[in-house]
Amino acid sequence: MRKAPIISLVVLALGAAGWFWFGKGEAPKSKGPGVIPVVSAKVTPQDVAVQLTSNGTVTAVQSVEVRAQISATIRAVHVKEGQHVKQGERLFSLDVRAEEANLGKAQAQVAKSRADLANAERNLQRQKDLFAQKFISQTALDTGQNQVDSLRAQVAADQAAAAAMQVNRGFGDIVAPIAGRIGAISVYPGSLVQPSGAALVSITQIDPINVSFTLPERELSVLRDAMGKGSVTVTARPETSSDIEGTLSFIDNSVDTASGTIRLKARFTNADSKLWPGMFVTVALAPRNLPGALTVPVQAVQTGPERKFLYVVGEDNKVTPLPVRVLLIQEGLAVIEGVEQGTKVVVEGAQNLRPGSSVSEGGKAAAKKP
Repeated sequence: MRKAPIISLVVLALGAAGWFWFGKGEAPKSKGPGVIPVVSAKVTPQDVAVQLTSNGTVTAVQSVEVRAQISATIRAVHVKEGQHVKQGERLFSLDVRAEEANLGKAQAQVAKSRADLANAERNLQRQKDLFAQKFISQTALDTGQNQVDSLRAQVAADQAAAAAMQVNRGFGDIVAPIAGRIGAISVYPGSLVQPSGAALVSITQIDPINVSFTLPERELSVLRDAMGKGSVTVTARPETSSDIEGTLSFIDNSVDTASGTIRLKARFTNADSKLWPGMFVTVALAPRNLPGALTVPVQAVQTGPERKFLYVVGEDNKVTPLPVRVLLIQEGLAVIEGVEQGTKVVVEGAQNLRPGSSVSEGGKAAAKKP
């Protein structure tokens, strides 16, 4: 009998708990999808310079290997490795005593031939006088004339031989054929050099200097038109230096069929030697402009199963996908077609959207709008 009130209390407690959980304590039902916060921007027109970039290699405008033209020994070296030289500056002196002796011999032979010619001309004149007086025959006169002609030819041949010896003698002083920077010197005083031997030194022109690079063949007509209208500015960016500006100087006369690219060169002034032959640089140029192009931040462009599109925000703050054509992506902007100026599009938060989703402007909208 004492346990009856306790059992009654337990039953009442269980009944109250069941009423709370299954009655008033029931969880609220979902009211449907909510408003999704996004960041938006408007489609804006602006002039866009189409940037073309490529990897380039610095190349010398001229590079010459200096070699000996005669076999001789080095008498003196007048330059140092790494030195800048001017065109015509003396680099090496050779021992040319043998060439000087041969030149003297050739000049003596010219003098002898001239003396023989003068003597033959005097004899011919006497023979002409005797022939006029009919003391000698025509055959004798012709023989004298033939001797004079032969000696004149001999004088000409001896003069040519002497000139050749003079040229050989001139090879004793080796001068710089171009202005530039001296490379490693491989000979020293006393070294024997020969025309078929190794180069004595190389000279590379540093200022101005070229940068060689390639671009896709589809840019060929644009580049040709730009060069026809004036100089095309090209920017080279070494890894360890700031940008350097030059001009486009060369378009190759054929397209590389293997890679589908066209080879180009740009020329740069290089008085401070920031560019060095063989260096790799990043090349950029803008051969054409897109005036009044419609642009949006590049993250606004979405990729669908068939084509790219934008989420357009309507007046009712609901989004609609709009297919567009992307003409260019550059420096965080996308140049597009298929949308009107001033259209409001979603820039951030598109991953959570579906057609017809309701959106509201997020807290970063003001900072993101162009």
